Amino acid sequence: MENKYITVAYRLYAIADGKKELLEEATVEHPFQFISGIGYTLDKFEKEITALSKGDNFNFTIPCAEAYGERNEDNVRQVSKKMFCDPDGNFDSENIFPGNIIMLNDAEGHQFYANVGEITEDKVVLDLNHPHAGKDLIFEGTVTEMRPATNKEIEGMVNMMSGEGCGCGCDSCGGGCGDHEHHHHDDGCCGGGCGHCH
Repeated sequence: MENKYITVAYRLYAIADGKKELLEEATVEHPFQFISGIGYTLDKFEKEITALSKGDNFNFTIPCAEAYGERNEDNVRQVSKKMFCDPDGNFDSENIFPGNIIMLNDAEGHQFYANVGEITEDKVVLDLNHPHAGKDLIFEGTVTEMRPATNKEIEGMVNMMSGEGCGCGCDSCGGGCGDHEHHHHDDGCCGGGCGHCH
């Protein structure tokens, strides 16, 4: 299967309390970029988009089960506040505050995202559920580019997915899946925002 370089401008909604809630947006100026066929996005998202052509509009829903699944309350953990202190005991309040999405490493060095919750005198609550867990996701937007991907683009995206940096030739890779992933993805580069998400 041919790997395609695709950019889309979209708005992502979820239904909350019977109303459509805007979760994130990638504009035409800063579109979400990905390469098909390498597992960068949700299967259903990629399937819907790759069936289209440049200039096509789209409006589709990915059910919770095909997106990020239901929330699991076992994935909400309390950790010692000391985890986020420097050697002098100063707490990292610049990055660790309620609602921020941070990247952590497990014992094997795998990276994952956590949503910072309540912070007490000696504990920090971390929610390891994906920010969009438990939601049906509604994508509305336009395909702004679709063409065969170059080997350099594929290599750059694979390197980024493996945590080796951007490699896409852009100035900024975008943060994690902060919502928004998310949210830091305002630059939209390399699917920075919730890119690896969809």
